[in-house]
Amino acid sequence: MKKVLFNLMVCFLAGCALGPDYKKPEITVPAEFRQATSADAELGNRWQPVDRLRTANDSRPWWERWWGLPADHELAQWLLQVEKANPNVELLTAQYRQADALLSAARAPWWPSLSTTVSSSRGQGVVGTTGGVTTGGAVRVTDKVSAATSWEVDLWGRISRGVESNEAALAASAADLKAAILSAQIAFAQAYFQWQANHGQQDLLNQTVSAYTRTLGITRSRYEAGVAPRTDVLQAETQLNTARAQYLDLSIQQGQLEHAMAVLVGKAPAEFSVPTTSDLPPLPNLPAILPAQLLLARPDVAAAERRVAAANAQIGVAQAVFFPTFSLGGSLGYQDNTFRDIISAPNRFWSFGPSVALTLFDGGARSAAKAQAEATHAQKTAVYRQTVLTAFQEVEDQLLTLRVLAAEEEVQAASVSGVSQGLQITEHQYKAGTVAYLNVTASQATALAAQRSLLDIKLRRSLAGLALVKAVGGQMSSGVNNTNQ
Repeated sequence: MKKVLFNLMVCFLAGCALGPDYKKPEITVPAEFRQATSADAELGNRWQPVDRLRTANDSRPWWERWWGLPADHELAQWLLQVEKANPNVELLTAQYRQADALLSAARAPWWPSLSTTVSSSRGQGVVGTTGGVTTGGAVRVTDKVSAATSWEVDLWGRISRGVESNEAALAASAADLKAAILSAQIAFAQAYFQWQANHGQQDLLNQTVSAYTRTLGITRSRYEAGVAPRTDVLQAETQLNTARAQYLDLSIQQGQLEHAMAVLVGKAPAEFSVPTTSDLPPLPNLPAILPAQLLLARPDVAAAERRVAAANAQIGVAQAVFFPTFSLGGSLGYQDNTFRDIISAPNRFWSFGPSVALTLFDGGARSAAKAQAEATHAQKTAVYRQTVLTAFQEVEDQLLTLRVLAAEEEVQAASVSGVSQGLQITEHQYKAGTVAYLNVTASQATALAAQRSLLDIKLRRSLAGLALVKAVGGQMSSGVNNTNQ
């Protein structure tokens, strides 16, 4: 009966765990984004509460969900390649495997350890009780075959808290991996859009060079006819050469962007090329649903929250060290002076019993370890709060940028139309001899600058759309089943 009661007590205490139970840090989440309210009024989007999205379970890649980019599109294929071959993603994948192995190691003490020993030794002399050695005598041979087992009873939750910490660390590592994949894919998509926009700039400058060449021919004809001064020809040549230099300068950025994309897909620049196409992906638009609570599932936010949980569990680990360690151990084996008849009853030995270990004095090391664990928890909590605030800031920034750039693009498009008409009128006036060539060069420079500005605004809208994708973690719906997230 005593043994039964003792075992029941051990099992009961093994379920206890010291240290504070984890509580997710409280974060004030606004019902809606400030800039989303403006976007709602201007763009007609419908912003819905997060509860309406709980049943969403869309496993498609973010680029399909966000702007409908089909899976067979060239950019989509490159994004899949980034996930498979990006070196930084491979690094985070290895770190995830490492965290998984650490979790397995943390769980191992839950089970008894078992070891075996086979030994043979020769010796002479006998060690007395006082530590002296009696020399001489026959040489003794001792052969031994034994097995030993030990098991630490997790009375105070040291092992369970350690497992809890490693489970949270594994979840944080998984979130880090998701964040790395998303970051690499967004970086590639941004480089791809910049590369295509750069090609558009080159096409515009190529058309401009052709127009300037025709204008130079007209100006030379007028000079040869004696109706235009030599300075008009020089101005036309200067303007043409400037446009050619700008065209050549774009090739630097074009090559650098292609090199950056190569690295993102894990290739050397010499092994990578992107075919130029006019079939650009559609502009990423604002989603119809974007609740503020969605940001709490952003990979870096989720990782920061899980690290708070891991630090909280470490407080329990540090606190459990103040209490004694209770373990059960035993051994069984055979020992004789020869292996020939060692497996026999007279040579058998065994032992079994509990042991208790407690550190009585350590100079304050345990108290310092607990204080360090508590400070680490406070640090991780602060990092989590800062990560959440940064996430809200990034979303607000991109919503504002998209809204303003949409209006700016309309204004700039009207400006391009106006300067194009003005250029045509000025060219006709020059041919008629009513204005100087300086008016033509000014109108041409204004038209080129306006067209390039319009292309730049379109690119900035695309990049802001991609940045918004990253800011919300590449999500279109909450769809988070993990309550810790």
